[in-house]
Amino acid sequence: MLILEAVNLKKYYGDRLIISVNDFKIQTGDKVGVIGDNGAGKTTFLNILSGDIDIDMGIVKRYSSIAYIKQFLDKNINGSGKLFKEFEVHNKFNSQNISGGECAKLNIADELSKDSELLLTDEPTSNLDYKSICILKEKFMKIGTLVLISHDRDFMDSICNKIVEINNGKLSLYYGNYSSYKKQKVLELKKQREEYEKYIEEKTRLHKAMMGVHSKSKSIKKAPNRMGNSEARLHKGKVSEKKKKVDSSLKRIKSRIKKLEIKERPDRIFNIGIDFSLTNPPENKIIMSGSDLSFEYGNKQIFCNAKFKICNGLKTAIVGCNGSGKTTLLNLIDKKDKHIHIVPKATIGYFHQDLSILNFDKTVFQNVMKNSVQDESEVRRTLAKLLICGDKIYNKVSTLSGGERVRVSFAKLFVSDANVLLFDEPTNYLDVKSIEVFENFLKDYKGTVIYVSHDKAFINATADRLLIIQNKKITEFEGNLKEFEEIKKVPQKQKDTGIEKSILQMKLTYIVTQMSLKNCNKDELEKEYEDIVRRLRKL
Repeated sequence: MLILEAVNLKKYYGDRLIISVNDFKIQTGDKVGVIGDNGAGKTTFLNILSGDIDIDMGIVKRYSSIAYIKQFLDKNINGSGKLFKEFEVHNKFNSQNISGGECAKLNIADELSKDSELLLTDEPTSNLDYKSICILKEKFMKIGTLVLISHDRDFMDSICNKIVEINNGKLSLYYGNYSSYKKQKVLELKKQREEYEKYIEEKTRLHKAMMGVHSKSKSIKKAPNRMGNSEARLHKGKVSEKKKKVDSSLKRIKSRIKKLEIKERPDRIFNIGIDFSLTNPPENKIIMSGSDLSFEYGNKQIFCNAKFKICNGLKTAIVGCNGSGKTTLLNLIDKKDKHIHIVPKATIGYFHQDLSILNFDKTVFQNVMKNSVQDESEVRRTLAKLLICGDKIYNKVSTLSGGERVRVSFAKLFVSDANVLLFDEPTNYLDVKSIEVFENFLKDYKGTVIYVSHDKAFINATADRLLIIQNKKITEFEGNLKEFEEIKKVPQKQKDTGIEKSILQMKLTYIVTQMSLKNCNKDELEKEYEDIVRRLRKL
């Protein structure tokens, strides 16, 4: 059943075309993910579909009721019902002390309570903790039809059966979830590169041919002065004929060059060669450790005798519920709390969500070059890798979008003397493309990284280990979220068996080593060896 359609739609801001749609339809069962760069017009598109803003041309027909979960709460909510309890915000109405995550959950519960046929939703997972995202995912999977803007790729993979990409105001439709879209984009990019290479090759060949014809034209000699009139007329006729043929060839080549279909150059891939030795990195295996860590805000205790360690060169993700103390832990590390030991050579760089490391009155280049230990060319390459290139590096930071400012902050940290980087929700204000770029940069970075994030796909792609904050304690896990979830599914008995096996195998290795030594009691060692082998077989 047709729920909504938009035909010949155009929306301008000033003289800039933001959205141009020839024909867009939403049918019952469609779960559409909307993606695009920061500022591409994603929210504008949803506001058009909802009727919240007017269009300059075209028509939007709505055939059903619509609920709209906006990114920012712009109303007072006094609802009731089980959804508010499920999201644990039933006692937060009109509260003066409410977090960003709680505010988002109030908005979500209110709109979901309307039970509309079409749900529009703009970045619903922003500010939500991992537990709330799981609840939201379950709710969205049960909803019949929705249109979703999100930078959370794992969330879109679970929910969406179509992806709409907005680029330069145009909409491109892809069938499948986000992972399917990515595969299709890889093939598109491969084809684009091949077509561009063929275009450049043919254009170069034609220009060479044109230069050859020009040379031939210059080599056609006029009649010498000593030549008689009749000979001169004959020579002139031959020259004229040759010139005519050359001009005809030149005309044909120019026509072919003109008719060549211009192919856009694909995005360049910039290799980063950051000299990490310039940061004077520590060589210790453990560069940071906390013990007997206790902390409280007023009467609320955050940590109670917690302990943790940070391994050199690894990426550690801090996970936990809203209010559990994730950002607090980053702040305590940055302030070098007395219960946290940090090795002398560890130099900390900290990305705050308030972007306080930037001077908004200076240019991008001035900001990143200040305190950089890398040279100017490497700074330019780093910015380009983070999608800030060309004349944009000479723009003042104040003129940039939120996502661009975040990427400038990243660049500033990567080229600084810091060898331990702290990031607090680094993907919050980034579009999907920027997240993937940052992801790849982080994988190549040779330093130690500690970050807070609720983005499951980002954590699974980058984390070597986890610090899990729960019940005022910190638990360490070697692996990413996916691996942690798989371990949790394993019954405790099976876990205990695995641990016992590992201990026995270690003992076995020790016995074999002892048996190779002189003056060892081989009879006793062999007896112990056979006993361990027998126990391993039983397990």
